[in-house]
Amino acid sequence: MNKYALLFVISILLGVFVTGCGQGTSGNPDNIAPTDKSKTETEPVTLQVLTNRVDLIENGVFQQYADDFAKLHPGVTVKFEGITNYASDIMVRLSTRTIGDVLLVPNSIKNEALPDYFEPLSMDLFENVRFADFKAYSGQRYGIATGASTTGIVYNKEAFKLAGITKVPTTLDEFYAACEKLKQAGVVPVFLNYGAQWPLMTWGEDLVSYMTGNPEYLNEMVLTDEPWTIDNAWGQAITIVKTLIDKGYVEEQLLSNQWEASKRELAEGRAGMYLMGNWVINQVIAAGADAEDIGLFPFPYDNSDKRFAPLSPDWFVGVSKFSANKELAEAWVDYFVHNSGYVDDSGFLPVDNSKEPMLPQFKEFLSFDIEFLEKSVPNDTLLEIASAAQMTFWSGDYIQEWIAAPSLQSAFDEYNKRWKEARNISKS
Repeated sequence: MNKYALLFVISILLGVFVTGCGQGTSGNPDNIAPTDKSKTETEPVTLQVLTNRVDLIENGVFQQYADDFAKLHPGVTVKFEGITNYASDIMVRLSTRTIGDVLLVPNSIKNEALPDYFEPLSMDLFENVRFADFKAYSGQRYGIATGASTTGIVYNKEAFKLAGITKVPTTLDEFYAACEKLKQAGVVPVFLNYGAQWPLMTWGEDLVSYMTGNPEYLNEMVLTDEPWTIDNAWGQAITIVKTLIDKGYVEEQLLSNQWEASKRELAEGRAGMYLMGNWVINQVIAAGADAEDIGLFPFPYDNSDKRFAPLSPDWFVGVSKFSANKELAEAWVDYFVHNSGYVDDSGFLPVDNSKEPMLPQFKEFLSFDIEFLEKSVPNDTLLEIASAAQMTFWSGDYIQEWIAAPSLQSAFDEYNKRWKEARNISKS
């Protein structure tokens, strides 16, 4: 465990865990010094903010943030545009430069390209902030993390009781056995959200980055022509998913996007488990679950005694280079990350090292014997090769293809061929 993850876990163990997570705004705008009114009370300004959080637009939480921000900046209106398939759609928007004033920084864009689309952020925004240099280039930072998270099995305790599961599984064999009990009890054991596509990254890039105990696993893929084999981490991860499907342990109607519905299924106990970041917990509670009925434990991806878990940033937010209101756009970024209450409302762990996590389920997670691995910055060579191989990492699309392939080895062979050709291009 590196020193940052160690300090993070120590701060959690020493902190006081608060029971329940409020859905309201955690920040108090009345306690924040407003900006100089002479700079904001001029012509009305509208900021366009692009986001993947369609749910928080629809339930009014984002509007509350906008209202609070307007108290600090009179005359400023924040308008949100929700993009459901953000990872893929935002790349099209970048090409047309229709990216509003504030947006989430695409994970698949190389850091050297950040200055082409984003405005440098003030360094004082990053005081005590984790992952500060993830979206940086040539001494400038272009994105700040909106939250931190780990990944594990989010589960419904009442569904486990119904199925007669008295102990959460700590090995892969026990995990499969729990799935069988849930199936026999009429509960969908694991909701993959195959049709939504993007959640599949938790079974791909996310999983292989920590099940190996090597946070540089993805970056080291650039050193080989054949990163995908049946017997390495990629093969093991996708084989787990295919096993779940083959045994009938996942949702029906795999091809339809059931993301929003899946939260209700888990909340009401008709589904038992997700493999997901801790951020989804508050969304499941908002969908109708009692907070005490939702738990979190490390994913038992094998039968060994050693268990790793990731410590990862969520999306990074930045200011568009093409914004006509860059100063106000940065003010929104500052407010959103540090004072809006988004971290707690979304069930994230704070990116600010001086703050303690408010998520009670994290205490259960820490009760297991785990070692945290802090995620490494994806290097530009990895992203360059992936782009040349026509792969969009963290989108879930090619993982969806592999899961559906009759022969996983054949699917891997095809992608290894593309990867090798892309590596040769990058060398030339």
